[in-house]
Amino acid sequence: MSPDNDDHVNRRTMLTYAGTAAAVGLAGCSGNGGDGSDGGSDGSDGDDGMDGGDGSDGEDGSDGGDETFEVGVTMGQMDSGLDPQDHAETNTEIIVGQMYEGLLDRDKKGGIIAGLANEWERTDDGSVRFMLRDGLTFHNGDEVTPEDVRYSIRRIVFEDVGIVSPQTNDLGPVSEVTTGDGQVTVSFDGYNPIAFQLFATNGPIMQQSWVEEHGSDYINRNANGTGPFRLTEYQSGNVVRYGPNEEYWDGAPAVDELTMSASSESSTRVNQLLAEETDIVTNVPPNEVSRVEGSDVASINSVASARIIFLQMRYDVEPFSSQQFRQAMNHAVDVESIIENVLNGFGNITGQPTLEGHVGHNPDIDPYPYDPDEAERLVEESGHAGVEITLETPIGRYLRDVQIAQAAASQIDSLSNVSCEVQQREFSSLVQDVTAPDIEDRPRFTLLGWGNGEFDGSQTLTPLLSSEGALTILKNDELDSLLEQAETTQDPDERVGILQEANQLAHDLAPWVFMHQQFSVYGVSSDISWEPRADEFIDPDTATQQ
Repeated sequence: MSPDNDDHVNRRTMLTYAGTAAAVGLAGCSGNGGDGSDGGSDGSDGDDGMDGGDGSDGEDGSDGGDETFEVGVTMGQMDSGLDPQDHAETNTEIIVGQMYEGLLDRDKKGGIIAGLANEWERTDDGSVRFMLRDGLTFHNGDEVTPEDVRYSIRRIVFEDVGIVSPQTNDLGPVSEVTTGDGQVTVSFDGYNPIAFQLFATNGPIMQQSWVEEHGSDYINRNANGTGPFRLTEYQSGNVVRYGPNEEYWDGAPAVDELTMSASSESSTRVNQLLAEETDIVTNVPPNEVSRVEGSDVASINSVASARIIFLQMRYDVEPFSSQQFRQAMNHAVDVESIIENVLNGFGNITGQPTLEGHVGHNPDIDPYPYDPDEAERLVEESGHAGVEITLETPIGRYLRDVQIAQAAASQIDSLSNVSCEVQQREFSSLVQDVTAPDIEDRPRFTLLGWGNGEFDGSQTLTPLLSSEGALTILKNDELDSLLEQAETTQDPDERVGILQEANQLAHDLAPWVFMHQQFSVYGVSSDISWEPRADEFIDPDTATQQ
């Protein structure tokens, strides 16, 4: 049995280079890691985290005298903790995803494949049913039960189960979860047309008794999943080390020791790669591509990303409460020049929340044209002439994020009736504010990125722009109505039309300064063979020695 209506999952398009710039096709999913002009990852250290079933740390010594296969990954930022259900950022997902898994998964091109469930179907009443594999165990040796799966889903969706998860929208409008003999059935409020797409990207499974036995601090420093790697050492903000899960249901990985670390400074990551101190680095900036390609120890391996970069504006505070002012900001920023001069061509301009090739993209929407005169006119009409605003940006989270923010702020500041400055922030601190439960505690004007692992427009629109979205900065009844229809409409063509209308409305409401599609560019050591995935989850368990 297999999911229905999944044939619209998009395939990645590989990036090809001509010098230091390239054209890109449509592709995969969320971007990860980043580039910053300065700063570094959180240097605070913490307790070593030991999972429930593995007491070793450091080097994993394989017997038989074979050479140890070690892989190092260096990203732009570290994690925000090891609870796999209490985060909303890709770098944490990459780190915890080595140890935790969901019911379904995706292959490297974005196709839906089996995970902890090896069979799945939609029932007559619109629910979805998953059949678990036999013999699944957590890292502490305990059996994975349907009750663990039920608890995990409910912990994500329902606030009264244990935490207020920022992933609450990620599985759709779940109403209840029931269990049977090796089975789990998920019911929804109405019909969920993309249920299998959601479960292929989201929903990490945890052991109920392990979670209930330990507090949040312990869960964020330790791990007890089902994935191919076990946690052997955890230094918060510094480094995470893993050993192979010898009992993994799909076979133990060939990698004997995996290390994940971070540096927000792109040149540091590249220098580490070329010094053979690490094997995979994320988001090699355009100006460093030729240096990597010209070396004899590493090369570029790239995928076009489905991550969008945007400047988010909170609708409930002045001056961003004015639609005219928000539209003015879109006319004030010259996105094309930023793509050309800051990103060396590594980007595609956007004018709506949904990327081309994703379900619901509206081909009739054009990006806002750069027009500073129109921007100044709209500012005057908004009643906010003379306003001073601050654009907050992470350091090293996204490809050249600081430089992009500086360029955009400078263009806004060049208007005669608006002043704009930049505030640089460590991503670990900024993301806590961005994911705050109350909108009043979220930043007013922020450079952010969002990846869409489901390849479906609703999975950007709903969490970021619906009134009840986990990370929303907008409230609009008409948009809410359209998204509610999209969540329950069974006819796929009708649903596409609804999402296209929602994208047009989002364009007009201008809750963001629409920026660009991010490219994901990896540097990879010549000592290993590894292909990146469309969703940009880094899977070192698929790496092999050269």
